[in-house]
Amino acid sequence: MQTILNLLPIITFFICYKTYDIFIASKFLIFTSGLTCILHYIIYKKIDKINLISFILIGILGSLTIFFHNSQFIKWKITIIYMFFSIILFISQFYERKPIIQKFLEKNIKLSNICWKKINFFWALFFLFCSILNIYIAFYFSEETWVHFKVFGLSILMLFSIVITSIYMHYQALKKK
Repeated sequence: MQTILNLLPIITFFICYKTYDIFIASKFLIFTSGLTCILHYIIYKKIDKINLISFILIGILGSLTIFFHNSQFIKWKITIIYMFFSIILFISQFYERKPIIQKFLEKNIKLSNICWKKINFFWALFFLFCSILNIYIAFYFSEETWVHFKVFGLSILMLFSIVITSIYMHYQALKKK
């Protein structure tokens, strides 16, 4: 259920973009992001911080897109979020005793600290790469290409990275046994 809620804004954005334009899609993105936060609160009795940050950014950048009738604003949203993730992961990599990914997953998965650091560093680089790639595609390709990249390209990259990480974690867990 949580995955469906998290996908609702991007699916709505894509459908509205294909049916109308980026400005109508931005309006629906703002609405469905807010709705997602409300539904998370109703169902789970809490609002996920990532969803809340995303909603705030979508609200600001989406409103600027609509107000100035300029799609460049909404294109920065994913770059800002991914850059934020990258910075947080890099900070935890070098200034915390345990990388942030280890803090989230160590209850379920037992790996060495070096493995956790490698995974954390991989994801920090991944988010940095995706944020830079988004900027490049947003400003050097057509709007339609960017929308397809945002919806499908980034999703495929994320899925690929999850698979790579899972294989690495599984291999390390087997090696440990």
